Amino acid sequence: MQLRARGERAVLVGYEGEVEHEVDPRRLPLGGELTDALHEWARVAGAVARGGPEANPAASAVVTRRGLQLAARVAASMGAPVDYLDPLTGEERTVDPPPARARVRRPPRPPEPTPWLTGLTVSGVVLAIVLFTVVTLAATLAATHALLAVASNVVVTVGLLPSLWLVRRQPVWRWVAYGVGAAIVLAWLVLPFVLL
Repeated sequence: MQLRARGERAVLVGYEGEVEHEVDPRRLPLGGELTDALHEWARVAGAVARGGPEANPAASAVVTRRGLQLAARVAASMGAPVDYLDPLTGEERTVDPPPARARVRRPPRPPEPTPWLTGLTVSGVVLAIVLFTVVTLAATLAATHALLAVASNVVVTVGLLPSLWLVRRQPVWRWVAYGVGAAIVLAWLVLPFVLL
């Protein structure tokens, strides 16, 4: 494949045997930004060519450099070498696609130590609060009817279990989940004594 400027537009030329085929970059999967940059480069190259490349060597150098940059981007997008035909000098250069970068793997971070003291303290405080709340609710409802106390434990258990399941492996929330889970188990063990 060869990148050329034809008049005011960029074209990519491919060969099938001896037959040359020109393709508009818009028909290739290069992306709109790259395609627009190619056509802009071709327009600038056409303007510099009309003024005479010898009249402005700095502009000629810029056109050549930009053309090589765009050829490199096309090569990277297509994954194949691209020949660059300089529209001002007629010089042809081959631009290879950049090598695929090896993914740099960072060394794994050592696992953080488990904060047992802090975590168990949080679990204990949460256990005490939830156990007190659930047992108080059951005792209050048991004064009205025993089935209401059982129903309240069922509602609390069914309501909290999905949340506990979701946060059971989260670094901080797992300690809260452990406390709530233990409180629910203890609330069920205390329930028969509340009903007496």
